[in-house]
Amino acid sequence: QVQLVESGGGLVQTGGSLRLSCAASGRTFSSNAMGWFRQVPGKDREFVAGISQSGGSTRYADSVKGRFTISRDNAKNTVDLQMNSLKPEDTAVYYCAARDGLKFYSIISNEYRYWGQGTQVTVSS
Repeated sequence: QVQLVESGGGLVQTGGSLRLSCAASGRTFSSNAMGWFRQVPGKDREFVAGISQSGGSTRYADSVKGRFTISRDNAKNTVDLQMNSLKPEDTAVYYCAARDGLKFYSIISNEYRYWGQGTQVTVSS
């Protein structure tokens, strides 16, 4: 079992920055590819960023490419999402997710087995 807890959400102004953190528990954390997703009412959960189990490969949604950076520290069992140049359309609940013993990330939310409770990010307009 992998347990995930997100933190770092809040209210920021357009153009501001925010860093989200995901703390994971479980002895097999380093074996799991990780991802960040976000969701707003009335829409499906949207892929934001993914990272392989080693941290050597990453992928970003076109909407955040160049502004967001995903990283992980397997020794500390954490995965972060640095968000810069935030826009009102980035407003959403952000979720940290882990695959089940798979090394490669996916852009499909259903292919992640473990999820945190989410953290709200609101960008004022």
